[in-house]
Amino acid sequence: MAEYVVEFGKDGRRVEPDGRLDAAAFHRNHQPIWAVLARFLGQQTGDVLEAGSGTGQHVVYFAGQSPGIIWWPSDYKEQHLKSIAAWRAHAGLPNIRPPRQIDLSDPAWWARLQADGGPSGLRAVFCANVIHIAPWSVAEGLFAGSAQALQPDGLLFLYGPFKRAGKHSALSNAVFDTSLREGNPEWGVRDIVDLEALASRCGLALRETVDMPANNMILVFGRSDGAATPD
Repeated sequence: MAEYVVEFGKDGRRVEPDGRLDAAAFHRNHQPIWAVLARFLGQQTGDVLEAGSGTGQHVVYFAGQSPGIIWWPSDYKEQHLKSIAAWRAHAGLPNIRPPRQIDLSDPAWWARLQADGGPSGLRAVFCANVIHIAPWSVAEGLFAGSAQALQPDGLLFLYGPFKRAGKHSALSNAVFDTSLREGNPEWGVRDIVDLEALASRCGLALRETVDMPANNMILVFGRSDGAATPD
């Protein structure tokens, strides 16, 4: 069953005094997600941006598994940025940078991040459960900015529910999609075909599709003319 959207901090789960939020989905999916990411990033060095870090729990876990990578968490909402900062302080890991506020619907987000002291280039961008709970312009901005940010062998990872050629992978995802669109017509589970077309316009291509628990997937994009093979 697809992981339904909640507003972190308002789903009945505890909010710590320091602002740390706890997402139930994190406890279910962080290990399966890292098992995929580790094939590409586990022994790597460089900078990785998490676009839409939510509570901040994923970036803390990933940083603990990959000491050679500098992780850059980000989000748009102030409450999420506070939670990310609190989880970063709680973990005390040296390879997590302070969270940055990024509006993915602005294709210039990468230039703004660089101007704000960000990295010169990225080994990867990881984005989980974002583009189906946002307008399509967010997906467009995410791909456009990632195409500018990624190193020649860099990768963009998308995690979440997706359709294949117009068809949902499970009935629960179809129900989820309907509920999203009823709440906001600009939201909805995205089709891999549409994402491939968007990637192509930005000079990226789909390299791998990995089926994940709870009817989710990880899509791996790389430069159209670059290698993107796991270690």
